[in-house]
Amino acid sequence: MAGSSFGTIFRVTTFGESHGPALGCIVDGCPAGLPLSEEDLRPMMARRRPGQGALSTPRKEADEARILSGVFEGKTTGTPICILIENTNARSGDYDHLREVYRPGHADYCFATKYGLRDHRGGGRSSGRETAARVAAGAVAQVLLKRLGIRCAARLSAVGNIAIPAETTAESATATDAAVENAGSLPVTTAEGSAASAEAAVAALLANCRKEGDSIGSTVTLSVTGLPVGLGDPVFEKLDANLAKAMFSIGAVKGLDIGEGRRAALLYGSENNDAFVLENGQVKKATNHSGGILGGMSDGDELSLKVYFKPTPSISRAQRTVTTGGKETELSIHGRHDPVIGARAAVVVEAMAALVLADALLLGMGAKLENLEKIYRE
Repeated sequence: MAGSSFGTIFRVTTFGESHGPALGCIVDGCPAGLPLSEEDLRPMMARRRPGQGALSTPRKEADEARILSGVFEGKTTGTPICILIENTNARSGDYDHLREVYRPGHADYCFATKYGLRDHRGGGRSSGRETAARVAAGAVAQVLLKRLGIRCAARLSAVGNIAIPAETTAESATATDAAVENAGSLPVTTAEGSAASAEAAVAALLANCRKEGDSIGSTVTLSVTGLPVGLGDPVFEKLDANLAKAMFSIGAVKGLDIGEGRRAALLYGSENNDAFVLENGQVKKATNHSGGILGGMSDGDELSLKVYFKPTPSISRAQRTVTTGGKETELSIHGRHDPVIGARAAVVVEAMAALVLADALLLGMGAKLENLEKIYRE
């Protein structure tokens, strides 16, 4: 199977299945000398971990990420970093009734047609559980980004049509370490009373979904601050193109806005253009309709991105489908599934963005001769 690797210099390969012994990743191209430990991986792994409250599947996994190689005496060696995450609570028998039936909204039919077989136990390689390995790799990238003063934070910003205000202004240019570590959770403090009402509305919506045997879609918002100007390239390696590929590689993602996104199609040029101004002798933008990217390259402003997730396809409401033997039937899926994907997927969005940015930083080092001269003539 091709397509399990991502990136050019900072390159990640993930492996493993939902109900196999373990998942993991190989991170290649990480510079030597970066302080890194398993403790650095834990905050992001904890945000993705299942079994945490009403917005998550009841499946409980410790998701302890073990670093097996590439780190010596607390620093990266420049060699491949292997990270392993064991599956300890799979309960594969829960999926026996799905062995000979295609689940609506899942990859089952496409996977079986393409490869001639499929793992019915939670979707195997196509399972959302594969993202645990991405988050581990993204946590390594985040350590590198923080070292360079770049802050990357994603949060659940809507469930269905209910907007969830930010507890801290992750969309402003002041993303902090605390905002990054808490970005995947539902806010519990109020912003003009709206956060508390949003939380209550989400709880009522999910209660109704459970009653009806259904699920609901969601939106995740990403903010990145501290980026230099010029990450990405103006033709096939545009920063927005690579971010789009990264986001759409996450299961259940169906849409993406960068800056104004789709709304830009409704605006006049005079409305959408960001005027350039001088602040303390530095070139700045008066607005940020571009979302921090111009001509495929970062423009030094906040990178602002929204990702749209479809509803969880595993629902207990009866759905029409077809068996592997070619007979029509009805299927009602029972088991441990997320009622809304975006709650735990926010940290996956953050991880994938971090991987894109780490790769872009390393790729950009060769853009000017003077950069090479600084490295090799000193």
